[in-house]
Amino acid sequence: MTKQMDLGGSFTLPGTSMTLNRMGYGAMQLAGPQVWGPPRDVDGAIAVLREAVAVGVNHIDTSDFYGPHVTNQLIKQALHPYPDDLLIVTKVGARRGEDKSWIHALSRQELIDGVHDNLRNLGLDRLDVVNLRVGGVMGPSEGSIEEPLTVLAELKSQGLIRHLGLSNVTAGQLAEAQTITEIVCVQNLYNLAQRNDDGFINDLAKQGIAYVPFFPLGGFSPLQSSTLDAAAASLKVTPMQVALAWLLQRAPNVLLIPGTSSIGHLRENLEAAALQIPSETMALLDSI
Repeated sequence: MTKQMDLGGSFTLPGTSMTLNRMGYGAMQLAGPQVWGPPRDVDGAIAVLREAVAVGVNHIDTSDFYGPHVTNQLIKQALHPYPDDLLIVTKVGARRGEDKSWIHALSRQELIDGVHDNLRNLGLDRLDVVNLRVGGVMGPSEGSIEEPLTVLAELKSQGLIRHLGLSNVTAGQLAEAQTITEIVCVQNLYNLAQRNDDGFINDLAKQGIAYVPFFPLGGFSPLQSSTLDAAAASLKVTPMQVALAWLLQRAPNVLLIPGTSSIGHLRENLEAAALQIPSETMALLDSI
């Protein structure tokens, strides 16, 4: 029997009975290069998903535009029928061009089609959490999100979605969204080096809303810092483990979804949840 890991404690999404281990798993890297097409090693990808769930991960982040369709189909192949406590969070609001580009897909029909694509490829009758993805390539942009979010709220009322979240948004857009429907999570770009959301995270914590940083390790350009390297050396762990542990200690509402296509790297990421960074080291990291 696989031993359960310490995954950083738990967090219950607001207005729900969904209690998540704070260290989750992001499925984006299961697709092929540039998040396009199937992985080189399909069996390996399936093994990573099964290992994650076996050691206690109960929160997987995905989208049907990863691949496209690839990661959701892999999740279904690896884990369906799903464990009762597994929460799958997906997102809509984008699609992939034939040139592998990322294109907004925020029209009413595109959103409806996106939800149904996720349902079909995950093998579900209802999606646990759907994030509306808006904004630019790497960050939010101002503007009303009422029209697309209203479409998703209608699909929620029809029973196709249990809960809604937002991705790549501003505090103002969250406030607008909350006049339309309850929001259980926000997924924005945030890590040790990119911390525009410091105040936003604190505000969300006061409201009990989960904050899920995407690119927690820097994304396609991994974090580089002599301070981070020194902290890792002093703690006898890797710099990326320190970066993940720092996020978990940053605020109690932070949930992590680091991704990988390697079981070894998966375990390394998950082990970061048990790392306690001393206060003096946290202060040095805060100054990066």
